[in-house]
Amino acid sequence: MDELPIGRRVAYWRGRRKMSQQVFADRLGKSKSWVDKVERGVRRLDKFSVVYEIADILQVDVQLLLGKDPERRTDALNCIDQVEVQEIRAALERYDSMSAYFDAAPYPPPLTDMRKAVNHAWLTYQYGRYGMLTRALPKLLRDAQAADAGYRGDQAREAAHLLGQVYQIASSVLRKLGECDLAWLAADRSMAVAQRADDPLLAGIATTRVCNALVAMGRARPALELNVTIANRLAPGGGNDASPARLSVYGMLLLQGAMAAARIGDSATVDDLINGAQEAAILLGGDQNHYWTSFGPTNLELHRAAAAVELGDGGRAVEVHQQCIQEPSFNALLPERRAHHLLDIARGFAQIGDVANAGEMLLRGDRLAPSEIRCRPIAHEVMSDILRRTRGAPPSPIAELAEHMGVGV
Repeated sequence: MDELPIGRRVAYWRGRRKMSQQVFADRLGKSKSWVDKVERGVRRLDKFSVVYEIADILQVDVQLLLGKDPERRTDALNCIDQVEVQEIRAALERYDSMSAYFDAAPYPPPLTDMRKAVNHAWLTYQYGRYGMLTRALPKLLRDAQAADAGYRGDQAREAAHLLGQVYQIASSVLRKLGECDLAWLAADRSMAVAQRADDPLLAGIATTRVCNALVAMGRARPALELNVTIANRLAPGGGNDASPARLSVYGMLLLQGAMAAARIGDSATVDDLINGAQEAAILLGGDQNHYWTSFGPTNLELHRAAAAVELGDGGRAVEVHQQCIQEPSFNALLPERRAHHLLDIARGFAQIGDVANAGEMLLRGDRLAPSEIRCRPIAHEVMSDILRRTRGAPPSPIAELAEHMGVGV
């Protein structure tokens, strides 16, 4: 990448962000012809201010566009740099289990250590500490793959279960940070490993990670179909029990199906799936965290609001937030869930033109889990919208948060 002209680097990152030349030109305030000439090297990018603006729109470090090595980030609030992306990619490209098919892997990590590391990674994710997590992921992936390759019998099933969870963690955080292709790869791996772990519920929750990645890549319809298909297989009743873990995984499959349906504008299916998940939440009886789902009545209402935002009905999302979500139950959820919801409600307020309350929701989310607001591309879009539509100078807290996010008008 460092050897490519700057125009080629712009074209590369525009493609990674799934933007057409026209969409990119519109966001930049330039013509499509101008973008085309820059990318072909016919027109020079000789204004540093324009380079910074391009980097902001493409959500990359300006040094990547200038062909310099990205600086390694050290604090937990920074998101992910390309060094970390490449390290995670390299870890995902390992096939230790295939090598171990021919030669047993020596000295696999102790499973007790792996259990502690995986639980810590889940908590790091659910507390919204994405920078810390992405720096730990390459080693965690390598250790989990080595454990999966090195054990036999019952220990092999546990090792596969742990590796499946690590793939899910990787998929979830990579999707939030805009690395959708890698998120899909990690999620797909988690489904394959879940079968070796012989745990249908792990396979079920892995399905939601695959479907989330598909939705992020613009493939909402196959995501909807897959979520519903696996939900029907795992539904309580018949030969299936109605344990809290099964209710949680089943309910999350329905909720993620509802989100996929909302993305394609199918409001009737959204309502059907949320109603089905509500029945599971009632049977569960409260908010729980089986298989790290945070499933329960409160999370269900959060998804009802989020689906309304995806359908473009910001007013309905705000109504759910104000009338259906009880503060004590909401405050008992882990920070990632709460901050994610506040980001959704910020989008809802923005949809109805209430940029003041949209900004307030971002500020509240930032106080809970800064990385959820500062690191997610969708949050940057909301902040850009707030700044653009605010008359005069934005309030100082908003201006300060926008500066931390690297977002300008």
